Amino acid sequence: MDYQVSARKHRPMSFAEVTGQAHVVRTLTNAITSSRTAHAYLFSGMRGVGKTTMARILAKALNCEKGPTPTPCLTCASCREIGAGTSFDVMEIDGASSNSVDDVREMRETIKTAPAHGRYRVYIIDEVHMLSTAAFNALLKTLEEPPGHVVFVFATTESHKIPQTILSRCQHFTFRRIPRRDVIDTLKRVAAAEGIAIDERSLSALARASEGSLRDALSLLDQAVAFGGKRVVSEDLVTLLGSVPHELLRAVLEAVLARDAAGALRSLAAVQDYGCDVRQFCGELMEHVRNLLVAKVVADAGDLIELGPDEQTEVQADAARLTLDHIQELFRVFLQAEDGIRTSQHPWFVVEMAVVRACRVGGELPGTPFPAKPVVKAASPPPQSATPSVSSAAPPAAKAAAPQAAPPMQSGRPQADSPESAALDWVAVVTRVQAERPNIGAFLEESAFMGLSGDVVTIGFPASASAAMKTIQQKGAQQAVEDACSALAGRHVRVRVTVLDGGADAPTVEKLRRERDATTERHLREEVLSNPLVKEVLSVFGGEVKDVRRNQARNERENKEGGDVR
Repeated sequence: MDYQVSARKHRPMSFAEVTGQAHVVRTLTNAITSSRTAHAYLFSGMRGVGKTTMARILAKALNCEKGPTPTPCLTCASCREIGAGTSFDVMEIDGASSNSVDDVREMRETIKTAPAHGRYRVYIIDEVHMLSTAAFNALLKTLEEPPGHVVFVFATTESHKIPQTILSRCQHFTFRRIPRRDVIDTLKRVAAAEGIAIDERSLSALARASEGSLRDALSLLDQAVAFGGKRVVSEDLVTLLGSVPHELLRAVLEAVLARDAAGALRSLAAVQDYGCDVRQFCGELMEHVRNLLVAKVVADAGDLIELGPDEQTEVQADAARLTLDHIQELFRVFLQAEDGIRTSQHPWFVVEMAVVRACRVGGELPGTPFPAKPVVKAASPPPQSATPSVSSAAPPAAKAAAPQAAPPMQSGRPQADSPESAALDWVAVVTRVQAERPNIGAFLEESAFMGLSGDVVTIGFPASASAAMKTIQQKGAQQAVEDACSALAGRHVRVRVTVLDGGADAPTVEKLRRERDATTERHLREEVLSNPLVKEVLSVFGGEVKDVRRNQARNERENKEGGDVR
């Protein structure tokens, strides 16, 4: 006998063998048992989920010598002919090639003929959405009032293209994607039947690549066997599928969780050298972080994390090391990277920035100890500096404006002998660039403001951010930064990019934003608690202030008027 692909050889022969479509199986078997079979069905869903298979099983159930029965015998002449595709009572029509009105008229002539052996003539039209408008119109009257011995089963991947007049005359069943665990179980069963040795990790990789299509999964299994023989190993499968090797992905993740930015960049370089697709790599990172979240939130998440036992153990071990806020922040970082690589001409640079930023996540979350460092005092210039300091006696308006005007908004080591070094808000510059040129602004997150001397703005990058520094040094990117600096400085300035010294204390833009927000919130809370009305309410009701928020509309109005933020 000629070789058959696994998708045909192991095609389900009865309702009980169908995988992943329990809702359709239950409805059809109940309808057959209660003699409530419809004259027209529409099966819709993605490729390879069992639409045509279900139609053939329905035809067997209706025409079995022991039926109609929800459990066809599979041994009678009718069942065997339908299974082999040679039955005169079951007509399978390809809607893509037989889509004209003449084809439908020819089919209508055969409908009048009584069944040859069984009780019903079953017409299975695959890809029915490919029929022309005239063909649908020709089918309409017959579909509405067919002879009692005719059953139509339509299959399509695009049900939205079918006219409503046809849909209203059919019982519509939507086939779902096959759950990954069901795909793995089916692959395991087929591999055992064929004598194929395959490990759990390879099964999981095949199920992931199939994206819910069981036929695709079986085709990939056949391809893997053709590539490596009866023993399928994960290394061969990675080469075949073009996916990211597990050990490379784990190396990046381990470095991120250990907050080792240098190690993460080296591991990421290994991913690039291997030739992995940047979008696929970013997607697998996001999937792993999603699995971490599920493992952290759900006590027994085995059914929600569609991975093999070994991989689930790894995920649970990683999740135990992290807080929920840490995991959510990691997902946000990689989600922004995925958005950025779609439009960037240097997608790997975007991923590098994201990985370095991910290494900084976690140590600054609530509950994690920080070096206690007063924000204003740490970056305040010496008393002889021309920049005034913010004191406790300052009026409320000055306090509210402190986060924007005070030296903490500058990075690196401000020059004490240069009053102009406090005249440029670097966070405001980066925010402006990110709004006007997002692809360039993303690379400024690791930058630090070193000072403004004359008409030269000096910014620095740590040695680990060499890729970001090279990007900003390009002519177009540097010009965009200079334009933003000039606009905020009120005069034309030039930008000089340098490498930070190893001992330079230069907080990044992300950290400066956090410090500014914390300072603003602290001042705002102090003002609220000092308000006589608030004091009176607290004394009467004995409560406490849990949260303080700005009135956004009032905040914008008072900023325009130069008023206080309350």
